[in-house]
Amino acid sequence: MIRSLYIRVVLTFLVSVIAGTIISFFMSTWIFEDKLNQNAQINLRNFGQDIVQIYKTLPLREADSFVSGMKQLDSYHIRIYETTGQFQSYGKLNGHKSATVTKEQLKKVLDGGVVQDTPNGIATVLLGLPIKTEMGTKAMFLETLAPPSASFVVKWASIFAICSLIVGSLLILVASIFLVRPIKKLTKATKRIAAGDFNVKLNIKQTSELGTLARSFEEMMHDLQQLEQMRREFVANVSHEVQSPITSISGYAQALKQVNLADDERSRYLDIIIAEAKRMSKMSDSLLKLSMLESQSQQQRLVTLSLDEQIRRVIVALQPQWSARNIHFELDLQTVKVMADHDQLNQVWTNILSNGIKFSKDGGVINVAIKQDIKNVTVRISDTGIGISLEDQKRIFERFFKADRSHSRKHDGSGMGLAIVKQIVSLHQGDIRVESEPGQGTTFIVTLPITTPTVS
Repeated sequence: MIRSLYIRVVLTFLVSVIAGTIISFFMSTWIFEDKLNQNAQINLRNFGQDIVQIYKTLPLREADSFVSGMKQLDSYHIRIYETTGQFQSYGKLNGHKSATVTKEQLKKVLDGGVVQDTPNGIATVLLGLPIKTEMGTKAMFLETLAPPSASFVVKWASIFAICSLIVGSLLILVASIFLVRPIKKLTKATKRIAAGDFNVKLNIKQTSELGTLARSFEEMMHDLQQLEQMRREFVANVSHEVQSPITSISGYAQALKQVNLADDERSRYLDIIIAEAKRMSKMSDSLLKLSMLESQSQQQRLVTLSLDEQIRRVIVALQPQWSARNIHFELDLQTVKVMADHDQLNQVWTNILSNGIKFSKDGGVINVAIKQDIKNVTVRISDTGIGISLEDQKRIFERFFKADRSHSRKHDGSGMGLAIVKQIVSLHQGDIRVESEPGQGTTFIVTLPITTPTVS
């Protein structure tokens, strides 16, 4: 493909130069043809008037001698006709064919008229003038040979066109090498990326379209590298999350095979197996839900809902969790109505509030506030829990990521909740961010548009 592109560039240039040169030559010839004819006719007329004046001033023999020695005969050919039709030529044709003089033209000039014609186009101009001598009236016909100026122009134009073609061809051969070189780099980089190697440096510094393409390619390569890293982390996280309950289930199932196992131990083992199975089922449901949200295979059912009322209902539904730990809520809920998917937003508040309850200290306080402006509504949910480090704040919305890894076994959860929250908020064309300091609690800030979100 690179070779065909290289050849295509060169051939395109050659065809363009050749066609342009030919077209320009014929156009310039057509444009200046009338001008050259006009100049040739003026010069021929002036020369003819000079000869007429010579024959009028000098005797016939002296005039013939003077005219035969004129230097202008290199460019003009003269024929002087008698009334009988015989003529005397002055000057050499040098291979040029003499223009034909008709009887009508000869008679017209002998009668005192003037004849002017271009029988062979731009190369020849024929002029007939009467000459009065002591021997009577004669007819003089002058014609131009190939004009030196015109032949020089044609010759110069031809040489210029050939030189332009040769020099231009050499330049395009060199330029096309620099043009194709970045494309070759991009081709090699594409093959390396296809093989899984993302450590490719293009080093293309051009600012043209190729430079823009190279920078876009580097951005795409960086995104692909991140996607590949996320894919590997996802596979590793899924394997880890699945392996842990499977190991527990397998171990306790083997323990149940003991014959002399006490009933209370057998019951405890069964409870652990059931709990681990529920954990795997919950993780599977979360993965399925997140996959459906990301693919948007489940259409949103947008309704007008009271946001403050929905959050109150979620808090009431979570009462068994926060009342058992003596956690209190402080609410500042402005009455707001938004267009949204009721079930999806319900999932958002449930996940965020559950996290706040889970990581708050016993007897802590969770603040929930709603503020509205012209276009958006902002929900702030703050807890007095363990907080999140600045490094972990950048990753808490990734699937399977757990900010409090030291408590990962104390608290249930697969690390999918906030990833689901992030995706739901994005589908509603909103935004979610977190503010937190370790040991000082965490605040989640959710911003949603009041108007109906545009379906992508």
